[in-house]
Amino acid sequence: MNKKRLPYLSLLIITATGLALLPFAIVKRSFKDWIIVYLVSAIGNYFADFYLVSKGYLKYPEKLFQRYKIHLPFDFILYPLMVLYYNQWTLNSGPFGICLKIFPFALPQVLVETFAARYTKLITWKKGWTWYHSFISIVLKMVICRVMIGFIRIINKGKISAN
Repeated sequence: MNKKRLPYLSLLIITATGLALLPFAIVKRSFKDWIIVYLVSAIGNYFADFYLVSKGYLKYPEKLFQRYKIHLPFDFILYPLMVLYYNQWTLNSGPFGICLKIFPFALPQVLVETFAARYTKLITWKKGWTWYHSFISIVLKMVICRVMIGFIRIINKGKISAN
């Protein structure tokens, strides 16, 4: 296999896997809640990524959609899918469980991003950006999304949307 095509092929496989898993994550009990979680995480991640790229902290030299400066599959498929699964897993958890359960989602993302930054042309870190900046931003975005869905449930008097 051509070594130059490997990053592109891996992006295609990861994106296709995310697209295949997405319907299984959304089409569950509390459909409205999961749509809200998905949209909030996708939109929030888009703006965060757009800001970081425009300020020069991140760059994606190799991406599926060369026309855009941000990483569209990560912003709109992969990251929201992880946030969706995290929210489903912490649905009935208390504050300690919510904090503890974030690590199985955030750590693999940071490890993959760190590997990609060091050994591929999928992402480039600039201006002092490091793995712990990525870790903190991923955790903060996940917690913000989890808090938002918690507030929505409080407004709905603790009920989980059924439709």
